[in-house]
Amino acid sequence: MNPIAEPEPTTPVAATCPTSTAPPPRIKFSPEGFSIDHPDPELGDRLMADALGAVDRDAMHGLLRQLARASSKGQKPDANNLAFMISMVRSIRPRDSIEAMLVAQMVSVHVLAMRCAYHLAGAEDIARQDSAARALGRLARTFPAQIDALSRYRTNGEPAVTVQNVSVQDGGKAIVGNVTQHANVIIAEQPRTDRVKKGKAKHARARWPGHADAKPEDQP
Repeated sequence: MNPIAEPEPTTPVAATCPTSTAPPPRIKFSPEGFSIDHPDPELGDRLMADALGAVDRDAMHGLLRQLARASSKGQKPDANNLAFMISMVRSIRPRDSIEAMLVAQMVSVHVLAMRCAYHLAGAEDIARQDSAARALGRLARTFPAQIDALSRYRTNGEPAVTVQNVSVQDGGKAIVGNVTQHANVIIAEQPRTDRVKKGKAKHARARWPGHADAKPEDQP
């Protein structure tokens, strides 16, 4: 039996206001289902929608139902676990419906992974240890994949470029080109055109009359 009642159809949530920085309200469970525990129902809905990245009450209640079921211990939703999950969703700040669904999956996977870790720690036989370890491994691999998916979605699939600790002292020059770093050694690969120019210049100096490297027949 599902202890979470389905809410009635609702209307879009009003536009957010400066109170969006306030923490989301708690969820109160009852035999009939759950409700947002806030003295002002409209403000409570708005705060919860902001926390979950929901565009309307239907989306908000849908995400709440799914998170509540994922927070359950046995057949009973856990209010503290649900409050943690809502807080994690809010901290990631989903910006649209796609991100809201993906972030809800991320926090659910994390909760399930920690639950598997708990079962693994308390397993007393090999079969239960193997089962919990396999489940934990799959969930642990899924979580970074979700992080990568969220990052690529937010950047429209463009790879992120990070530059760190770049400094040019007086009289120095910045490196332009591909840089390969290994341990404490930095090797700059010069563009091919620069290498060709330097090679020609070196060859010209070698054949210039009077140059130390010039051949005897080249002397005047």
